[in-house]
Amino acid sequence: MDPQLKPVIAGFIPLLDSAVLVAAAEKGFAEEEGIALKLVRETSWANIRDRIAVGHFDVAHMLAPMPIAASLNLTSLAVPMLAPMVLGLGGNAITASAALWQVMAGHGADPEGDPVSTGKALAAVMMDRMAEGAAKLRFGVVHPFSGHAYELRYWLSVAGIVPDRDIEISVLPPQLMADALAAGQLDGYCVGEPWNTAAILAGTGRMVTYKQAIWPDSPEKVLGVTQSWAESHPETLAALLKAIARAADWCAAQENTEALGELLSQPEYLSCPVSLCLPALTGKVHFSRTEALQIADFLSFSGGVKAAPVPEHGRWFYEQMVRWGQASVSPKDTEVAEKIFSPRPFLQALGLSGASQDNSIRLFDQR
Repeated sequence: MDPQLKPVIAGFIPLLDSAVLVAAAEKGFAEEEGIALKLVRETSWANIRDRIAVGHFDVAHMLAPMPIAASLNLTSLAVPMLAPMVLGLGGNAITASAALWQVMAGHGADPEGDPVSTGKALAAVMMDRMAEGAAKLRFGVVHPFSGHAYELRYWLSVAGIVPDRDIEISVLPPQLMADALAAGQLDGYCVGEPWNTAAILAGTGRMVTYKQAIWPDSPEKVLGVTQSWAESHPETLAALLKAIARAADWCAAQENTEALGELLSQPEYLSCPVSLCLPALTGKVHFSRTEALQIADFLSFSGGVKAAPVPEHGRWFYEQMVRWGQASVSPKDTEVAEKIFSPRPFLQALGLSGASQDNSIRLFDQR
């Protein structure tokens, strides 16, 4: 390693929205900003949380709500954290088993993923199952403090389904979701790409709805960093944000899509066929083996102002924690959640201090 470069170790989970970290390391953006960026693949979000807490990682590819949960001492090995950059918008979907989808379709579920229609269809299926005395359906999420968990719960609730009472919600790593569905251990799941496409192209799953339909342009993953590391390494963090922002712009450029898919598919990253990576990267998303739909911004990257965290988003995640019994109402904790999503470090690092973006939150039932 060049002794002039500042070493940074980053943990990541094999998902498409790790792309900006992968590109920063592989395409030279980190090195050009004076950073020797080492990426370490992990198997679960719990491992990411624990390893950054004990100092194995300097920064990490992280579920957007996780820095809030850690800062509020809601998880094990909790430490105060910051989320100085959004790594990706969208990219999640809810997938049902092929068998469950057939029954939902019989109840009028929209084949293009309208969340109101598909939620009503699932509710009708569950009413039938309750009348028959059938077992509860079981859906998977990747972590209790995740956009996946809150999107799934929100979608279910709008349909009149009470999570935990009417349906079981289990936690398992993203890369195991498709196998769990195929084995009959799950009836459906909410996960980031490419692990919806994995089940869909295998014929065992069918996409029901997706993040961009539930909460358009919402944050999915963030750069997670402990507050102590950020305060001890302000220049390194600023340089890293510049590098990742440049990488995000490279990832967003249409002419780089195929190269990005090839890069991410490599054994040290997602270790999957490139055919699983391209649908979400191109926006031509498979709902089934034979049905695909072009969805604008299904998964999007940006190194500009759209990558700046939004305090209102931090507050929304905290409100979901309160709603689902993970936290108690506290004005102080609301303020903490908003500060974790402060845009200031990112905007200052990129010289965008005067920039602003749309901070409104418009979920599918509020349009």
